[in-house]
Amino acid sequence: MEPRPSTEKMTEPTPPDSTTVPDPAVVVDPTVVNGRCEQADSLQQQPNTENHAEGFKMDQEMKITDSIEDRGLLESSMRLKPHEAQSYRKKALWVSWASIVVTIILAIAAFTVSIMRHSASAFGFAFDATLDVLSSVIVLWRYSNAAAVHSAHREYIACVILGVVFILSSLCIMGKAIHDLATKLLPEVDDFLFSVSIVSGLMCIILAVIKFMLGKVLTSRALLTDGFNSLLGGIMGFSILISAEVYKHEPKVWYLDGTIGVLIGLIILAYGVRLLLDMVPRVRQTRNYERFE
Repeated sequence: MEPRPSTEKMTEPTPPDSTTVPDPAVVVDPTVVNGRCEQADSLQQQPNTENHAEGFKMDQEMKITDSIEDRGLLESSMRLKPHEAQSYRKKALWVSWASIVVTIILAIAAFTVSIMRHSASAFGFAFDATLDVLSSVIVLWRYSNAAAVHSAHREYIACVILGVVFILSSLCIMGKAIHDLATKLLPEVDDFLFSVSIVSGLMCIILAVIKFMLGKVLTSRALLTDGFNSLLGGIMGFSILISAEVYKHEPKVWYLDGTIGVLIGLIILAYGVRLLLDMVPRVRQTRNYERFE
């Protein structure tokens, strides 16, 4: 039998029509695509470039600060003009003298209160006021020479002396407070104690704010330390009021006064140790420079 012919027709591929217009949506201009890609890449790289510029600026400022300290000068030498530096130096001297006069009066009053009313907080404040007098004297020495206003070596020596004074004072404050806690010494409350605590707290906080402002402008760690000590004195002045008021209403909390004295002593001790650890190496690094003596 002969094979039956297939019903399916063999179709040959038709050549593409040359007159057919290509779809414009399909046609893509590589230049435009590359332009958009390059624009997107530039937008993505722009934040990285800004961050890199900021980091480079910070590195440059750190290098400048380090180079200034390497020359035995403080950062204030780059910020202040000579007449501005001398003006702020005189203000620091005036504030130090005012602080000495005020804190001597407050120390005498606080010692009187601590003896008459058996207050560990008042004794701690009296010792802190004495410390404030010594720290202000050190600041006076620090800025007594006009030529040494930017001297890093003189600054670091003043801070080392302050650190030693802080440690010795903290030991005395904690010793008195621990003794009062061990003997269960009860504080006596009256109007004289209140008035001394309020006046002491306000005066010390005002002095602290002024010292902080001058210390920031002159980039002086000694002035900032003196301001910290005044601030601590203000806190202790108000702590006398708080502990006395608490004891007046809750006699069972008699130990609050001595506890505050111990805490203040620990804070002063920690600050003094930190100051020595930071400043002793710097004194050695800058000892070869002129000391403006």
